[in-house]
Amino acid sequence: MPRRHIHVTGAPEAPLRAALTELRNELGVPEGFPPEVLAEAEHRAKAPALPSHDATDIPFLTIDPPTSTDLDQAMHLSRQGTGYRVRYAIADVAAFVVPSAALDREAHRRVNTLYFPDLRIPLHPESLSEGAASLLPGQDRPAVLWTIDLDADGRTLAVDVRRALVRSRVKLDYAGVQKEIDDATAEEPLALLKEVGQLRERLEVERGGISLSVPEQEIVERDHTYELAYRAPLPADGWNSQISLLTGMAAADLMLTHGTGVLRTLPAAPDGAVGRLRHTAHALHIDWPHHVSYAELVRSLDPHRPHQAAFLQECTTLLRGAGYTVFRDGDLPDITTHSAVAAPYAHCTAPLRRLADRYTAEICLAAMAGEPVPAWVEAALDALPARMADGTRRAGTAERECLDIVEAALLRDRVGEVFDGTVVEVEERRPTVGTVQLESPAVIGRIESTEPLPLGERLRVRLTQAAKVRFAPA
Repeated sequence: MPRRHIHVTGAPEAPLRAALTELRNELGVPEGFPPEVLAEAEHRAKAPALPSHDATDIPFLTIDPPTSTDLDQAMHLSRQGTGYRVRYAIADVAAFVVPSAALDREAHRRVNTLYFPDLRIPLHPESLSEGAASLLPGQDRPAVLWTIDLDADGRTLAVDVRRALVRSRVKLDYAGVQKEIDDATAEEPLALLKEVGQLRERLEVERGGISLSVPEQEIVERDHTYELAYRAPLPADGWNSQISLLTGMAAADLMLTHGTGVLRTLPAAPDGAVGRLRHTAHALHIDWPHHVSYAELVRSLDPHRPHQAAFLQECTTLLRGAGYTVFRDGDLPDITTHSAVAAPYAHCTAPLRRLADRYTAEICLAAMAGEPVPAWVEAALDALPARMADGTRRAGTAERECLDIVEAALLRDRVGEVFDGTVVEVEERRPTVGTVQLESPAVIGRIESTEPLPLGERLRVRLTQAAKVRFAPA
């Protein structure tokens, strides 16, 4: 689901690096791996459990940020009769990780990969996550291979999942993919990403699902100083996400039919939350007629326009409360759907970076084969939701605190300066306190005034404090 991403290019200065190191210490984040874990990873990297099915003839491709080397997914799209065939290869972490061994215990301790502006704390040692298990181009890799056939409208006709040996041919990035598709120079497997992605987006509209194009905050080092800007996702980001969503929905359906699984669930937002969001839309001068649904409104917004980008960021409040729901032996939970997806959904496409996905893969493989779920998976299921919740909270805390630290570093010499901003939130009980979003630099901070704040209005604001960014009307 949408989250505010932060990354830094260039070498952060020493005080900033020290502050981030202190944050990791406060959170108890393990920066290094124990020797026995590294040794096991090195050994397993050389001797993974290889599948019998060979799919290396399929010319898979990956789409990731340019600097990423922990590549979880590779895809190949083709026409199938009047419809399409989606092949989605997911890194097979279980081919390397032995249940209950040192590597597995460490993954359960970490739960997920954590991203800091200056450092990435991986779920698995780099010899696996960026090496032997990563779907790097030109390398044969064990994978969990999903084959999903779609009709001419993009609806699922048939699903197969099995272990297979795969080989990616090329590593692409989002900007390059967008350019190739826009210029009509993309070969069919890539050109079909737009076609299939748009069909799946139409089906998302039909079922009432929501995908938020939330601008990302990027911190860039130029000439030994920092700049902070927003980056609105490209259409290719959304089309690529639709392939992942398609696979997650197929996984959920497979597990529900099998009777055992782990879903990613989100209850519908309460009416009060939607009402507050309507108030914010009105204040930001966003027209939201009563006959237009929340999902319809979101799809009409342009993340390149500052006030609409601000509203999209506020929309993420309706997506809070997602969790992992385990069920077994055909005893289905009360809630089986994710309200933003508007369908049953499961995390299964990022096992190099998220613990739960390894378990989802094993359950789906067992379901497809008509076999019992492996005992080691059964044994871990009950504790998995709480473990994932703890990991998600830690990742959220790290993200928020990193943003505070980096913004403070960017603004520490600018206290007293005046900026142009927009008031994007005002507290209901204290209308003199709220949140302001600057146009440049791309900072969102707390503002306190002696008069009620004008929600949705542009406002000249003065930076009063940088350590925990605070503003006042200028």
